[in-house]
Amino acid sequence: MSEATIAVTGATGRLGARVAHRLAEAGLPQRLLVRDPSRAPELPGAQVRRAAYGDRAAAIDALSGVDTLFMVSGAESAERVAEHRTFIDAAVAAGVRRLVYTSFYGASPDATFTLARDHWATEQHLRDTPLAWTFLRNNLYLEMLPLFAGNDGMLRGPAGDGRVAGVAIDDVADVATLVLREPGRHDGQVYELSGPQALTLEQVAEIITFVTGRETGYHDESVEEAYASRAVYEAPDWQVEAWVSTYLAIRDGSLATVTDTVERLTGVAPLTLDDLLRLG
Repeated sequence: MSEATIAVTGATGRLGARVAHRLAEAGLPQRLLVRDPSRAPELPGAQVRRAAYGDRAAAIDALSGVDTLFMVSGAESAERVAEHRTFIDAAVAAGVRRLVYTSFYGASPDATFTLARDHWATEQHLRDTPLAWTFLRNNLYLEMLPLFAGNDGMLRGPAGDGRVAGVAIDDVADVATLVLREPGRHDGQVYELSGPQALTLEQVAEIITFVTGRETGYHDESVEEAYASRAVYEAPDWQVEAWVSTYLAIRDGSLATVTDTVERLTGVAPLTLDDLLRLG
């Protein structure tokens, strides 16, 4: 087997798995970095290594010999930024030259969506390393929007009549694969990835109802109602704030800008919510 020069993290997840499969279909050797090797996909030309973001020694070992690293942001947690920094520093120590990071739309230190601030902190850390980097700033995944609905078919949140230009995971995977297959060409680029439409949650509910037949509606909660309705989950404060701030970011327009980045890079128009639901 040829020595892999591309490493893919999150290969057991929705995005990482799609990228890994696309690289395998292109005949490119790769190294899959996972926390549980038993769950890693079996792909031609793929090596599997165990490494968690917070385990510096394991990450250095797993990344030895890798030139380009695709880093899917870690699971949401209070320690995520620290773990990201540990992993990035391990990549530098292992001799990685290029890192493609899945960030979030409009990442900034004062972003309305609180977790976008974590992504900005990770971006800043990457900028301070010798690594060549590319940031894929993804809007909310279109696949998430139907999941916002409760068992009663209602989307609830303080989003008002704000809009979200959600992007399909497959479209993000196509962009990521392209960037990984063209080393050097995308260094220093920040790609804001959206779908082709900016929808209100009322429109999202209407599309879900029309395409799937599942009666879906939208209730515009107040901020106080939003926190109260989520208290039942007994989640930590930072998590609840992240949930509520997702809707607030929709309300204030933070996620409303439609970009042409997906089509400009891949040559293919990104999926709409209607397209995605019809694909099943």
